[in-house]
Amino acid sequence: MNISTVSKPHERLAEILSGEMDAVNDLIRTRMASEHAPRIPEVTAHLVEAGGKRLRPMLTLAAARLFDYAGDHHLRLAATVEFIHTATLLHDDVVDESAQRRGRPTANLLWDNKSSVLVGDYLFSRSFQLMVETGSLRVLDILANASATIAEGEVLQMTAATDLGTDEAIYLQVVRGKTAALFSAATEVGGVIAQASEAQVKALFDYGDALGIAFQIADDLLDYQGDSKATGKNVGDDFRERKLTLPVIKAVAQATPEERAFWQRTIGRGRQESGDLETALGLMGKYGTLAATRKDALGWANKAKASLGILPDHEIRTLLSDLADFVVARLS
Repeated sequence: MNISTVSKPHERLAEILSGEMDAVNDLIRTRMASEHAPRIPEVTAHLVEAGGKRLRPMLTLAAARLFDYAGDHHLRLAATVEFIHTATLLHDDVVDESAQRRGRPTANLLWDNKSSVLVGDYLFSRSFQLMVETGSLRVLDILANASATIAEGEVLQMTAATDLGTDEAIYLQVVRGKTAALFSAATEVGGVIAQASEAQVKALFDYGDALGIAFQIADDLLDYQGDSKATGKNVGDDFRERKLTLPVIKAVAQATPEERAFWQRTIGRGRQESGDLETALGLMGKYGTLAATRKDALGWANKAKASLGILPDHEIRTLLSDLADFVVARLS
């Protein structure tokens, strides 16, 4: 192999796993086809071909490679993980009434809500067909549980998003649902299919769980202090959309009655006025909640790295550790 010219850990992972990822992409294209409903591949291709990092399926391949897995079931599982992820994005964009995803118009905008929901359902069905082909009930159990956790997290987020009673424990539950559940399932099934030991499978689960949480906390923090060009989001989008994320939850927990009334008006009731974002940022600054949120993200990244200790000494393990650093490096 030529000396790598890429420096980001997910890009190095993509380089090392390129042959297997090509096979996964072929499998995705084959399985998203539909003989009777051409709209299915149209809608799916719009999202699948949008140029995402494919991080979740790569985690499955990486976990299997750690244990020198020689079969091909990990390809089916990686495609399964990507289908579940794509299905949830299609559904999320309908629920959130989103108009843009990865810098492109969303499927529900280009087609309609019905198409997005039904194609998402089709992808969930396809993902279960792929799981069954591995012949592993354990794998089916892990991914079915992850699918249920994702749906549960979305419903919880819908009810908790504008409720000032939402605390850090509920926030963590939402994050486990919307992000960490699929990360942890992706790494766990890679270890299971490669017949890793129980302790190693647990370590892979713990890594994916902590990585997903660090990733989401970092994302929520960048909404308030990120570079719009780098993140693709405007600073304060979450505030304008009345999302109770960790920096705000921490500020609400310490708020005076007057400050709580501000949060109730802007987030709880959605009555926002000019200058409210600046006030919100001022309150977060007053209580140091952005710095505290950053500390939490770094803590979860360190947990992810620590869980790798009992895994085989391997180039992949080093990259997984680097990946945990990378998801929070954006915060420095």
